[in-house]
Amino acid sequence: MWTGGRSPTKACGPVEHLVGLLDHCRSMGELRQILARIAVVGLLRDSFLVSKVLLFSAVSDAGDVNYSYRVFRCLPSPSTFVWNTLIRGFSRGSNPNRAMSLYVEMLREGARPDNLTFPFLARACARLSSLLLGSAVHGHTAKGGLGADGYVQNSLLHMYSACGDIGAARRVFEEIPAPNMVSWNSMLDGYAKCGDMVAARAVFDRMPRRDVVSWSALIDGYVKAGEYREALTLFGAMRGDGAGPNTVTMVSVLCACAHLGALDLGRRMHGFVEAENLPLSLPLATSLVDMYAKCGAMEEALAVFRAVPANKTDVLIWNAMIGGLALHGLSRQSLELFGEMQAVGVKPDEITYLGLLSACAHGGLVEKAGSFFRSLRAPQIEHYACMVDVLGRSGRVEEALSFVEAMPMEPSASVLGALLSGCQTHGWVELGEAVGKKLIELEPEHDGRYVGLSNVYAVGRRWDEARSMRRAMEKRGVRKAPGFSSVEVDGTVHGFTAHDRGHPSSAEIHMLLCSMAKQMKAEIDHPQLDDEDDEKSSG
Repeated sequence: MWTGGRSPTKACGPVEHLVGLLDHCRSMGELRQILARIAVVGLLRDSFLVSKVLLFSAVSDAGDVNYSYRVFRCLPSPSTFVWNTLIRGFSRGSNPNRAMSLYVEMLREGARPDNLTFPFLARACARLSSLLLGSAVHGHTAKGGLGADGYVQNSLLHMYSACGDIGAARRVFEEIPAPNMVSWNSMLDGYAKCGDMVAARAVFDRMPRRDVVSWSALIDGYVKAGEYREALTLFGAMRGDGAGPNTVTMVSVLCACAHLGALDLGRRMHGFVEAENLPLSLPLATSLVDMYAKCGAMEEALAVFRAVPANKTDVLIWNAMIGGLALHGLSRQSLELFGEMQAVGVKPDEITYLGLLSACAHGGLVEKAGSFFRSLRAPQIEHYACMVDVLGRSGRVEEALSFVEAMPMEPSASVLGALLSGCQTHGWVELGEAVGKKLIELEPEHDGRYVGLSNVYAVGRRWDEARSMRRAMEKRGVRKAPGFSSVEVDGTVHGFTAHDRGHPSSAEIHMLLCSMAKQMKAEIDHPQLDDEDDEKSSG
């Protein structure tokens, strides 16, 4: 709502013409020309016109908030509306700290913040993940007499949830006399982001009504908590409830399919996206690529990837495709795609190099991996682990050891695990023993560390020591995680663990397995000759 200057309904003459130009402005180039015309006709002090200029440059997707600030500095006495416009622009820009600085400047200039100022500041704090600044903003709302304003309360609730202080969020929520949909969704999203899915589900079940944001927040929470089947079950309930999923929902659902390896279900979700004419946003396309790649359907992953114009891509979708090719041992294709990425001008990030190093590990491309590693300005511990894996897989275990010893930081469990794997594969038993013992010291509760060292002993035929690892696990109370497998039938993923009898068809499954085992044993004990062998034996 307009709070200062003249109403556009009262505009006339050149002002009316300039308002029309601003309403149809589509670029910063056009805006600069309009502002020049405003200056020429002597209307730079017209608060309504200048406010429209600032609104476009500070808030629109085609704008430039820094240009907006330069115009703003030329105004003799900006209204609260103008201050809010600039604070809003900075709160959604690349440097939200500028919103906070501008607020301080606003107070120094004697301008009075209102119920629109604080929600923009709360958004800036949320994007900065700064509870310190957020708490200060909360205090200023109380001092300004706006603590009971619904718009302000909802923005504070969202800020605390985004910053992970769910207790403070809950206190704000409880102070709202009549929580609306935004309030409920913020509370639900806060619990989901904190990983407290029991509380998130409780909020969801208490909500007087739900919208697509509510469903999507809970589904995404289950996905991030690793409860993929629950996420897919909830998606089915969402559709049954008549709520229409959006692209945000589908990104989470496809992520669940990817982690479960549910290719048929993922294909059905892709079909649903197309049937519902949901826009193929870049995050959605990236999720489809990732799902198909993790499920091994590389041709379908590539088809989705190629459907996105190169000039519309970002590093995330390139990483999904490069990493997917690397995951399935398609090293040459992965490196070729990286060449395409560079050609279109997309800048690689740390994840890109993890995918490239993985491709080199699968392809035995040691020298190429070294080149990629050296091109990293500040390699992370994960890159060191990948490089050790490259060397270990290729049999250059001694070189891998030297690489680890030369690291500028202490080797992590992932680095030592890669070295141990190389030792096991290539029979470096003594080194493997030393590395395995170090790993157990680092992660005494990790069952895989005992299994790894046991396998090294087995490679060296040191059977007593291999068996001693199980006793060491029992002594420390470490239990081996049961084996897990899954199978997808008609779009439903069935999961099984070792000695599991919880499946509804468990009895039938075990009967079939026993029958198959007996048949296999009979075939081994009494092999059947084929017709050709029968003729030979009778001849």
